[in-house]
Amino acid sequence: MQNESLKGIIAMAVACLVWGFSALYYKALAHIPPLEILAHRTLWSFVIFAGLLAVQGRLAALKGAVNTPRAAFIIGLAALMISVNWFSFIFSIQVGRATEAALGYYIFPLVAVLLGRIVFGERLGVVQWLAVALATGAVSLLTYGLGVAPWISLIVAFTFGLYGVVKKQLDIGPVVSVTAEVGMLVPVALVVLAVVHMRGQGHFGSAAWESGMLVFAGLLTALPLMLFSYATKRLQLSTVGLLQYINPSAQFFCAVVVFGEPFSGWHQLAFAMIWAGLLLYSLAALLQDRAARR
Repeated sequence: MQNESLKGIIAMAVACLVWGFSALYYKALAHIPPLEILAHRTLWSFVIFAGLLAVQGRLAALKGAVNTPRAAFIIGLAALMISVNWFSFIFSIQVGRATEAALGYYIFPLVAVLLGRIVFGERLGVVQWLAVALATGAVSLLTYGLGVAPWISLIVAFTFGLYGVVKKQLDIGPVVSVTAEVGMLVPVALVVLAVVHMRGQGHFGSAAWESGMLVFAGLLTALPLMLFSYATKRLQLSTVGLLQYINPSAQFFCAVVVFGEPFSGWHQLAFAMIWAGLLLYSLAALLQDRAARR
């Protein structure tokens, strides 16, 4: 059992490191418009996921995933949320606002708690409310200090939070659901790429390394999702939640240390409040988990 838990921890850590340091990858593709990158990311990740299902003999499960209007609507909504989230992240890297994306992924767990209360009526303890209040205060402080709301942070946090809310409505496995989601986006991706190439602005095929990197974006999307699915089956939810902070921490490192983005006093205060909120939230989650196991 301990060996399985260790495998889960390693898988989760690797997934989060890939997510976090993928900022370096998309920075290298900063000369390519984010919508074109998103289209390739969608297309090639679908190829990988569909190929995996085909090897497993589960390709027919895709049809079953959208066999009712309600299921198709839910998967379509999930596809919309994750595509906006992916686009916002790629866009933030290209315009020099990766710090905001990192803040968004730090805020996400607290947004998820709040959405759980609003959508599912989940009860929040005093400590959880305090953590949400600290996150709200951090965003308000940053808005006041910078004179503009951190829109990328809010979009990243809420689209990922809403994605989680939508996914709770699905009874299918993670690989099948993600394949169905990106499958719904493939026609849009193909239209985008067709228009771009008809205008003579497409980058795929212009250089071998560039084409290879665009294809590899699919693997960069698929691999951590598979590792995440593997880890969640072997770890307690509280452990998964704590390990997820590796992702925004790696993003934060890339933004401030590697990319040299500005990190003003307002940023420092806002991040300090978010980190304090996450510490409270994590401690409360660990205590609840320990009490439940007793």
